[in-house]
Amino acid sequence: MSAPPEDPPKQRFARVRAFRGSVRSLPGGRLIWRIVVTVLGVAVLAIGIVLLPLPGPGWVIIFAGLGILASEYTWARRLLSFMRRQVTKWSRWLARQPLWVRLLGGLISLAFLAVIALGAWYITHHGSL
Repeated sequence: MSAPPEDPPKQRFARVRAFRGSVRSLPGGRLIWRIVVTVLGVAVLAIGIVLLPLPGPGWVIIFAGLGILASEYTWARRLLSFMRRQVTKWSRWLARQPLWVRLLGGLISLAFLAVIALGAWYITHHGSL
């Protein structure tokens, strides 16, 4: 009796695991893999943070970046799990609120991100706070 065929997502993950194993088996491969995952994960995470105040998939992209990092880092795995729980709670709470509360929440989030962006700009142009 033959095993049932794997569904496509499982096949993709199996190929990624096999590729990761082959890269890690190379001399210095573990370090190279970890650096690539870190750079890719941080880049995706940063894009998600930038897109957060805009209409669109900001949180989805943030979760994708954390998911990439979670493939190599325990702290990212824990943070991803925690964030999923918190965002679900926050979203459910916010959905039950009147429109003015939802708009205020969006404005506060936008202001928070603007402060972060201005701080980053200031640091890059002046060297420190």
